[in-house]
Amino acid sequence: MKPEITFILQGTITSTQGFLAGATYAGIKKKEPDVLDLGILYSATPCVATAVFTTNLVKAAPVILSQRRLKASQATALVVNSGCANASTGEQGMSDAMKMAELAATALGIPAEDVLTASTGVIGKTLPMDLIKTGINQIVCSREGGHALARAIMTTDTNPKEVAVTVKFRDSTFTIGGIAKGAGMIHPNLATMLCFLTTDAAIEADFLKAALKTAVDTSFNMVSIDGDTSTNDMALIMANGQAGNKMITADSELADAFQQGLNTVCIHLAKAIARDGEGATRLIQVTVSGAASLADARLVARTIISSSLVKSAVHGNDPNWGRILAAAGRSGAEMVESKTDLYIGNNCLTRAGKPLPFDTAEVVRLLSSAEVPIHLKLNLGEATATAWGCDLSEEYVTINSQYTT
Repeated sequence: MKPEITFILQGTITSTQGFLAGATYAGIKKKEPDVLDLGILYSATPCVATAVFTTNLVKAAPVILSQRRLKASQATALVVNSGCANASTGEQGMSDAMKMAELAATALGIPAEDVLTASTGVIGKTLPMDLIKTGINQIVCSREGGHALARAIMTTDTNPKEVAVTVKFRDSTFTIGGIAKGAGMIHPNLATMLCFLTTDAAIEADFLKAALKTAVDTSFNMVSIDGDTSTNDMALIMANGQAGNKMITADSELADAFQQGLNTVCIHLAKAIARDGEGATRLIQVTVSGAASLADARLVARTIISSSLVKSAVHGNDPNWGRILAAAGRSGAEMVESKTDLYIGNNCLTRAGKPLPFDTAEVVRLLSSAEVPIHLKLNLGEATATAWGCDLSEEYVTINSQYTT
């Protein structure tokens, strides 16, 4: 029996019972119409919480602080800013992250150790603490505040990324909501992305940790925009148990339903990040099937989606399919060219490693569409994986050559 997963119209992180959020413009970022740069997420009751973080050895102060506090697998609130990463800022950066949490805790009337921190923006600059103090005192949290929080975490994003679903299985119903940001410095093993997730499901900490890792591995770790992994990456989930369901554990009947719901939310947000890549004009989806193992399927898909040559060919609508095979061949995964089939859409370009005649105009049309579907069949096993990315444009270079100026 499959769970019933339904997208909530205009759903966001506060579509989940018991969660409130708010945001303000504190002056951290350059003033522009409707810009926000500081926000708070808060649960009326303490939460079971866990997160995954950047694999970069250069970790921002808010990442280090949140990692430490989540060793207890609990949290009540999160305070987050954009415009300043508070990364590579030494002892001052850690002091500022702790102070930021203390200010939010005071405003909410909760212990400081129950508040997590996150930041995104320019590396190497310290937080403007006077602006943050004033801004935190301006924030009003509400059930509608999730939309504002989604805007407050944006940097070079062109639009907010938010979603929520209800999951119904037998006599249990719960909600999972989330927001994310990211448009550049995006690569497997997280990237310059923030993702905050909430659920009102009652869930055991160890299973929640495993479920988040599984969801991230099938979503955010399958996205690449430019091959760079940042210092501030964080995917956090908080569960407050207000749905009133039986406690979900790894062996409970709700475990698979929760996992499917969480995967749905994370994949939706991951695709939104890929679609909004800096300078991007289209989303690329690469599916690898018939791999000898799941690890191989993921490795091939990520290698193709990360290839600058593939991304450039898509941007130019150039059906230069050899670049796709070349990327797959250098991935390090098991591959036998004489068994491999390559498709763009429904058009088979090579079968069993041999090139086939194809409708060039149709393939060019597919390459110029909003979503470009690439399918590589390795025909070596049963494993399948999908990765998402975007084309590489001149605008990407422009954005990143002028980021601080």
